[in-house]
Amino acid sequence: MADRVPTLRQVVLDAEDARALAEFYRQLLGFDIRPGDPDDWVVLLDPEGRPRLAFQQVPRLPPPTWPAGPRPQMLHLDLTVETRAELDEQHERAISLGARLLADQADDPEEPLRVYADPAGHPFCLFVSPPG
Repeated sequence: MADRVPTLRQVVLDAEDARALAEFYRQLLGFDIRPGDPDDWVVLLDPEGRPRLAFQQVPRLPPPTWPAGPRPQMLHLDLTVETRAELDEQHERAISLGARLLADQADDPEEPLRVYADPAGHPFCLFVSPPG
């Protein structure tokens, strides 16, 4: 029994509008919303049907003041693409879906990246990480 460890099921993000935030990430990541979920608890499933992200409704959620300030981020998501061209393409998608650009280091020669806030204010990173 000592060799067994828990399995990470999903990451849960709080949101004042759980369904709307789930829809943002559904479109950004190409996941599906689990059928039958209520508006205050929404789970996104990957293409294989595994839970990946969940969104829990809360009455009030002041957004983090990234990168510094009175409300630090407690967690963020790292999303990767394989090329700089894909980074630029996904940047346009993220912005069109309602993300807000917080930092742009796309010209970094070692690790091009951009930091965004999702519509609820949660920071997330999108960066180039070639496979392997």
